[in-house]
Amino acid sequence: MLEPVYAELKVKPLKHFRGDFPRYESAQASGFDIRARIDEPVKLTPGERTLIPTGLVFEIPHGFELQVRPRSGLALKKGLTLMNTPGTIDSDYRGELKIIVVNLGLEDIVISDQERIAQVVCCPVLQARFSVVDEVEPSQRGDKGFGSTGIK
Repeated sequence: MLEPVYAELKVKPLKHFRGDFPRYESAQASGFDIRARIDEPVKLTPGERTLIPTGLVFEIPHGFELQVRPRSGLALKKGLTLMNTPGTIDSDYRGELKIIVVNLGLEDIVISDQERIAQVVCCPVLQARFSVVDEVEPSQRGDKGFGSTGIK
């Protein structure tokens, strides 16, 4: 079996943090689960969104980002997802990781302290160098936009 590739991700627990630190739930998982760190349960009505603290600050290595993504089971079973997905945490951010959740389900959702609310993936980042040109190379697709690949 191949060994995973690692990037060192420093984690600082804040004073209000308690519970388990993030961890990968399986040997080949690409994302680790992140937990809510709240004093009281949070109730979300359908369509409602809120910011959920985690009690953690991450020092992300230069050349990497953290992508915050919904947990598929919560999305399917309850309709809980994230407003901006994937959410990007840049390597120069040093504040508490907070998760923007939204209830897209048909019923109220209650989020409890220590509930796994999202997954986080550590990803390499490339920055583009921009070149202003008069023309771009043509392609078979050209300027055809939404729906142009033949799927209706």
